[in-house]
Amino acid sequence: MTLITETALARLESEGRLFNPVFKGAMPGAGLFGFRGELALKFAPRLADEARPPEVLAEQLMMVAKAGDTKIPFLCCYLLSFEYAKALAEVLGDALAADGHYFLFCNNIDLSKRYQMELNGATFTVLPIDEATAWNELLELLYLERNELKRLDTGAKLEAVYRTALRWKESFPKITYEEGLKLMGPVRNPNENRPV
Repeated sequence: MTLITETALARLESEGRLFNPVFKGAMPGAGLFGFRGELALKFAPRLADEARPPEVLAEQLMMVAKAGDTKIPFLCCYLLSFEYAKALAEVLGDALAADGHYFLFCNNIDLSKRYQMELNGATFTVLPIDEATAWNELLELLYLERNELKRLDTGAKLEAVYRTALRWKESFPKITYEEGLKLMGPVRNPNENRPV
């Protein structure tokens, strides 16, 4: 059984960046460890012994890492603002792989646009998100049927998405991070128009 300490997620765990896990454990595939939850990108200042929630998070996060590998080959998350992409790349640092598959669903990207962007030597696919979750949007992007995944447990579902994502080859217009900052719109309130 693969342990988090054997993977590139070990540093993120030791830095206390992995929050609210929906899944955190070994996956069915040999040597694979997965995480679904939130990743702290910016911590709130600590006052005495008070542990405060992070100021900035990569939400609805999915990551998979392999035992003995220093890189993270797959990541998908929701960012409240496109500008947090830089903080995400900095937090992941040398765990990013040049051939990794990284999907960012951003709240303030034009709903009709899709981009690819390089940060820290890795290519990120930048996608808009409207009402759905990053999970549902990714399944749609990868042409994965939810019904096919229904009978699987959480780890097996994540592995199925990971293996499909590794075969995904679409490309979109390339932008720089600076161009993305100019293109992004205002951050929409994700709780707007939701029933109370």
